[in-house]
Amino acid sequence: MRAVVIDAVRAQPEVRGVPEPAAPPGGVVVQVAATGMCRSDWHAWAGHDEIAFPHVPGHELAGVIVEVDAQVSRWKVGDRVTVPFVCGCGRCEWCRTGQAQVCPTQQQPGFTHWGSFAEFVALHAADTNLVAVPPQVDFAAAASLGCRFATAYRALAGRARVVEGEWVTVVGAGGVGLSTVMIARALGGRVIAVDRNPQALAVAASLGAEHTLLTDGTAAVDPERTVLADGAQYAAHAVLADGAEHAAHAVVTDGTDIPAAVADLTGGGSHVAVDAVGSEQTCADAILSLRRRGRHVQIGLLPPVDGHPRVPMARVIGWELDLLGSHGMAAVDYPGMMALIEQGALRPQRLIERTIGLSEAATLLPVFDRATVAGMTMIDPARP
Repeated sequence: MRAVVIDAVRAQPEVRGVPEPAAPPGGVVVQVAATGMCRSDWHAWAGHDEIAFPHVPGHELAGVIVEVDAQVSRWKVGDRVTVPFVCGCGRCEWCRTGQAQVCPTQQQPGFTHWGSFAEFVALHAADTNLVAVPPQVDFAAAASLGCRFATAYRALAGRARVVEGEWVTVVGAGGVGLSTVMIARALGGRVIAVDRNPQALAVAASLGAEHTLLTDGTAAVDPERTVLADGAQYAAHAVLADGAEHAAHAVVTDGTDIPAAVADLTGGGSHVAVDAVGSEQTCADAILSLRRRGRHVQIGLLPPVDGHPRVPMARVIGWELDLLGSHGMAAVDYPGMMALIEQGALRPQRLIERTIGLSEAATLLPVFDRATVAGMTMIDPARP
């Protein structure tokens, strides 16, 4: 099969022929119809995760089962499926109580074994981890759920437990951040989106963000598509997968006073803040944007590249803030989210900015941390 292969940390990925996988005990093989590229894939390429080389990345996927191990009872060849990026073992106490996302012996496609930047992928513990994809949900939308969308959904609905009317500040308007904006609005939250990319903020506004904050006043702007207002606001445009052009106005900040801007807009700070990027600065901005007794959810990965990141714990203690993590979502929790998608209350397909092939994916992965995106990047392995 054709796959994107990495031979060493930070090596240039290549598309080449490799052996097709076989179904592991209790598992299946899925023909990949769509798979997403996100910052977590870049972290693995950059050496921030322990992976064995040569390696095939990719952890957000959807497709059709083409092989089933004899131990699998719930699935058959031809079933349309997706899977959380964290696959539980199905046997431990956490899996038995519906918390497979923290399984101590979890498997993760694209990290613990070869992933979905390929024509086929093997998946473990199928009866525990697979999720049926309804006919009315296309494969690209289903693939977008596996990491960013499901993580954002659980962060707000399961961890922070957002209720109607609460302010939610989302730092970072990439794929997971835009997912968080959409879900927060569906739950009745009032959203502030923060990013350095004007086009991403325009998408956030189109998804329901009430306010947007541009973190870098020197951000590059296309004068033909961007109209400066009164020096304090700008207008940005973005085109979503639905073909419609969206415009939004946002406050321009100097990138150092996000918490003060949020406090001013909300009358004292957000009830909930989400770091959807994963850096010392974005984590601090999110936490310091909270009001007293607020809840922070960390979604963006914080690898200890330069030592463990500093967190403003004095504020956490003095204001009695809650710090929460969100590490994906177990398959047993998918039905509630999938029902909202079928009803049209959530539309993850709107977050897809572009679809590329394997060759373009191999070129993009090493620079994905610097790529200017205003939505999700999906890969179709059938493309060149």
